[in-house]
Amino acid sequence: MSNDAVTYELRDDFVAVITMNRADRMNRLDADIVDGLQNAWRQFMADDGARVAVLRGEGRTFSAGADLKAIPHDLYRGIPSVGVPVDKPVVAAVQGWCVGGGMVLTTMADILVAAEDAKFSYPEVKIGFSGGLISNLASRIPHKIAMDLLLTGDPISAERAFEVGYVNKLVPEADLMDAAMDYATRIAAQAPLASKMLKRFVAETMPKGPTELAGIARVQVEAINASSDGDEGIAAFMEKRPPKFTGT
Repeated sequence: MSNDAVTYELRDDFVAVITMNRADRMNRLDADIVDGLQNAWRQFMADDGARVAVLRGEGRTFSAGADLKAIPHDLYRGIPSVGVPVDKPVVAAVQGWCVGGGMVLTTMADILVAAEDAKFSYPEVKIGFSGGLISNLASRIPHKIAMDLLLTGDPISAERAFEVGYVNKLVPEADLMDAAMDYATRIAAQAPLASKMLKRFVAETMPKGPTELAGIARVQVEAINASSDGDEGIAAFMEKRPPKFTGT
């Protein structure tokens, strides 16, 4: 289940709202938010009543990026389709600043609605640190635009993000959630099996960067190592008996 840093709410019309709930800290990404996001994505995938998720940040900022006093070096765990396999559609609703790991989250969303005051920034070259997950940005907007943003570390406005195809719709901040929910409910009204298949096919079509691939592989390896079969295999070896695997 999600923690208080990230809340999960199933609303009407098969839409789950996942909220980063640290407005007082500008939703800076730390271990609690990463854990909460990972759990929320798992809950979303297990919830038969949820067909689409809306990802949002409480307060005036979507996310100010990693907490530099407590950098979450395992950020990949909270990223949909990296730390948790997610084949249901995701809509991001962005207001204020969307920085660093916040941009990684929105890059992995299928639809992005932004308030007119939103700003997007990936300033890690200014700090001298990067996890590398944002490299997939270059497969989602024109290469030169992505490299400008990544190599200078300078922010871009919501209007510029819309112009280059990163944002689907710009709205006044007061209308942000209504616009995101409108997208989500229209998507949720369509055939869910077809939606999930198309999302999976697109995911297989889109290039993936080395950090993204490493995160996906690590999640799969950890699942094997934490499985009942893994425990049984080690126990059988130690007890010098044939293992009894169950596929779980």
